[in-house]
Amino acid sequence: MTTTLPPLYRTAAGADASVPGPPAAGTPAAPVDFSAYCQDLFGTLARSDQRRWGEVYVRGLLDVPGRKTPARISEQVLGRRAVQQIQQFVNQSPWPCGPVRRRLAGQLDQAFATEAWCVDEVVFAKNGDRSVGVARQYAPSMERTVNCQLALATSLVGRHGGVPVSWRLLLPQRWDRDEVLRRQAHLPDGERSRPRWRYILEAVDEMLEEWCLEPLPVLVDWRGEGDVAPLLRGLEARGLAYLVEVSPTVAVTLPRPCAGSPQGSGTLLELAVHAAQHRGRTPIAWQDRATARMRQSQVLSMPALLQSEAQPPGAAGRPAESRPAQRPRHLVTDWPYGRPAPRAYWLTNLPARNLPDVLPLAQLRALSGQSLGRMQRDFGLADFEGRSFRGWHHHVTLASVALGYDALCSPYRSQPTAPKSMSPRPGTP
Repeated sequence: MTTTLPPLYRTAAGADASVPGPPAAGTPAAPVDFSAYCQDLFGTLARSDQRRWGEVYVRGLLDVPGRKTPARISEQVLGRRAVQQIQQFVNQSPWPCGPVRRRLAGQLDQAFATEAWCVDEVVFAKNGDRSVGVARQYAPSMERTVNCQLALATSLVGRHGGVPVSWRLLLPQRWDRDEVLRRQAHLPDGERSRPRWRYILEAVDEMLEEWCLEPLPVLVDWRGEGDVAPLLRGLEARGLAYLVEVSPTVAVTLPRPCAGSPQGSGTLLELAVHAAQHRGRTPIAWQDRATARMRQSQVLSMPALLQSEAQPPGAAGRPAESRPAQRPRHLVTDWPYGRPAPRAYWLTNLPARNLPDVLPLAQLRALSGQSLGRMQRDFGLADFEGRSFRGWHHHVTLASVALGYDALCSPYRSQPTAPKSMSPRPGTP
């Protein structure tokens, strides 16, 4: 990042100090100047009134108890009603979210030892069908169909927790066809329904190319989705490490000794059982990031080839140079002692020497989930009452700004065990 940050951290005597490194675990963090924090994040907004209302709204998300409505925010932060002005700022004012999110990501990346980028589904339950993106649709994270908006939040996550810095609102196909709904929600012409993996790659591209963040392993829950190959290929093409949790029913090519069909096809569960018969499981112990308890399990790893990417009949003689080279993929399972089958399945391209780190790394998803739960409970993430595409993005961005400030004010944690060097770079073997 080339952005110059203001001196947010202050010494006890009140003098400005540069951003310090993380103190020991349990050490209180230096206080953060809220106005300076907001001035930096909203410094890209063109108008002074936009910057002022941004600070008011974030202060309301932090301090107002219960629902964070424009009326309650204005009354408790300003001491007077200013509902129209706040609604105008959030719903209609054309300020861009991207620069604010970029500056937030830069501050967090500088202040914390971030270990991964975690992609989480966020469900916004809704009544009616007029708010942007609302439909009766299946929410994989809830394992049921609900009337809701579905979003993907990409968080910078480490032992400090997680803060979502990139948001994508998933559009159901009905929103492509209904021009009345699109017009009422002020949907841009280019916003159309697309596969979930495309939303993830768009967020990753933004963080890599526009924000210039250091690439880190990408954590995704894909258990409720279909073909995982497009997502994996997209992450590999960008030189990114990944740890993607998948269903045991994902179709793969089985080794010939265990292939039950002429085509050698089977599932990840069958592949894991075969691997357990031919190689040992590696016992590991680690500290659970969410509960701080020590846990024990066994890790089993084996190369995995998705059935959807297997060579078609007659392609065996194709020259090797005509096929794109890629970092080897592995199936990694969490297979606790005494269980007849694994508890969790991941596909990853992390080097084999890093496989014992998979379970501790996977635990970071629990931390990002906890942070998103806090946003809904404490910072008004689900309290937005507007219907427009622009307003939704403004609100979730401001909720992230509130959580980011809370994270900066919290005590630093100890350094993570998984170094950033785990992330493969473009062009590395």
